[in-house]
Amino acid sequence: MKKRALLSVSDKSGIVDLAKELISLDFEIVSTGGTKKMIEEAGLPVMSVSEVTGFPEILEGRVKTLNPFIHGGLLAKHGEESHAKQLQEQNITPIHLVCVNLYPFQQTIAKPDVTVEDAIENIDIGGPAMLRASAKNHEYVTVVVDAADYDTVLSELKENGETTKETRRRLAAKVFRHTAAYDAMIAGYMTELAGEEQPEKATFTYELKQTLRYGENPHQKAAFYEQPLGSEFSIARAKQLHGKELSYNNIRDADAALQIVKEFSEPAAVAVKHMNPCGVGVGTTIQEAYERAYEADSTSIFGGIVALNRPVDQVLAEKLHEIFLEIIIAPEFTEEALSVLTVKKNIRLLTLPFDQNTKGQKVLTSVEGGLLIQDLDSYSLEEADIRVATKREPTEEEWAALKLGWKVVKHVKSNAIVVTDDQMTLGVGAGQMNRVGAAKIALEQAGERANGAALASDAFFPMDDTVEAAAKAGVTAIIQPGGSIRDEDSIKKADEYGIAMVMTGVRHFKH
Repeated sequence: MKKRALLSVSDKSGIVDLAKELISLDFEIVSTGGTKKMIEEAGLPVMSVSEVTGFPEILEGRVKTLNPFIHGGLLAKHGEESHAKQLQEQNITPIHLVCVNLYPFQQTIAKPDVTVEDAIENIDIGGPAMLRASAKNHEYVTVVVDAADYDTVLSELKENGETTKETRRRLAAKVFRHTAAYDAMIAGYMTELAGEEQPEKATFTYELKQTLRYGENPHQKAAFYEQPLGSEFSIARAKQLHGKELSYNNIRDADAALQIVKEFSEPAAVAVKHMNPCGVGVGTTIQEAYERAYEADSTSIFGGIVALNRPVDQVLAEKLHEIFLEIIIAPEFTEEALSVLTVKKNIRLLTLPFDQNTKGQKVLTSVEGGLLIQDLDSYSLEEADIRVATKREPTEEEWAALKLGWKVVKHVKSNAIVVTDDQMTLGVGAGQMNRVGAAKIALEQAGERANGAALASDAFFPMDDTVEAAAKAGVTAIIQPGGSIRDEDSIKKADEYGIAMVMTGVRHFKH
């Protein structure tokens, strides 16, 4: 007796060859819609679903396979006497192999002009039902959702007359991952459509992009997953032109560099080490910006990640080539630049579009047994309610330095202090347990360059000791959120030293 295979796919790559091979292995093929048409046009015998069910497709094809003649065939336990008897009584034929993939919901909602009606129409109902039924019954049914598995299935059928239980279980697990991801995409779309900001359940789906050699340390296993329809301005979407595979730490550092460099519209260069900026520079040209980022901390940049928001030409490439860098990220590299930089075998060169807006993104942070979800901190100084709290207002040059410091400090691990002039960072104090400790690190790094510089703080001053330290180092302007019960102490201290202090009302903690 022939075995029965049901084939109904939206991705039709390889489906005719699969049908041909299955027929040669004494399977009869049941199909519907475009899949059936393609198999017929190849001159292969194929039954329609309507022939099996004795019922026509109705409601514009919305109801085709939701029928006992299909689902009875999918869910029956082969060899179970009571099931066999019921199948015989109802004239239902068991189905041994199912190859189904789903309406292209993700591709549909990715279209910029997609309508709600079109999106809803591309929510598959019969496909997931068949896949889930077959996967549940994988003890007896081989279910295939991915064309990459066709060869494995055919090879086992040719060799043994059936697939192995291990293969069927592996394919069933893939099916449940596939339908779960599909439903997560739909849930996300519908949740956004309904305007739900904090739904009672959060479902996300990611696709494996890269298996990593290890995680933060060699004893930790790790992998890199990509969010479908995620931001184009992302390391996950970057094109690697040269170099070794990215590591776990490379990916984290590169992401940190991108988050900083996207703050700037003028030519800007950012150097990152261990998730913190070690040097940020701006200029009238990207070469000038990089030179300032390098001068900001010429020691720490060694072995770092550099992100540049303008194309890299040969002149800049020769500068970058002078030191050891793990990664260089830019919108583009000229051919001449590539010829210079690719001399080093291992350096990673990445490009991605710098014109993408990432407002509205969510940040997911795992904790043991849970997940924190928050908006991306895209709040800009232009949106803040800025006030000058001191008697003296900043000069034009000080304003430029304050703005540069404010853009950088929000990306430094808290407690954070950044000292800058109007062209580059001069000192960075990151991740300290108290604010004056962060200030001392930043001011010590800045050294004599702190004289006449600006200081930016990611959160308010709990007392006036940070202002005191800044004043003694020669800082002339400070930007901070304000909001401490002792703000007046800090303002008074700033006035005492003639420092211009700006309060933004916006905190930028980064844990």
